[in-house]
Amino acid sequence: MSEVKTVGLFLLTALAEIVGCYLQYLWLNQNRSPWLLVPAALSLSLFAWLLTLHPTAAGRVYAAYGGVYVFVAILWLWAVDGVQPTSWDLVGSAVALTGMAIIMFAPRYG
Repeated sequence: MSEVKTVGLFLLTALAEIVGCYLQYLWLNQNRSPWLLVPAALSLSLFAWLLTLHPTAAGRVYAAYGGVYVFVAILWLWAVDGVQPTSWDLVGSAVALTGMAIIMFAPRYG
């Protein structure tokens, strides 16, 4: 799988997870409708399925995915929560994405 497809799939996966968790958050902490649990469950199911589409060892996928999740969560902080990320948030996201790239795209020997 190309690097662009891998990163795109990770971005979609992170969005599915964050949406699923956010909908549950709205129900639990914002007293919204329990019907939000239906799309939340669908979104979290999509998240789990998307993780299976990577053609490498599951542990490697989970480890690398974490870096993309950090980046998408910071974007969510800005776009949905309305909180501008600090320079430390951006640096941390860059470090997490660098870790993802090393884990997923480093040459494999043996």
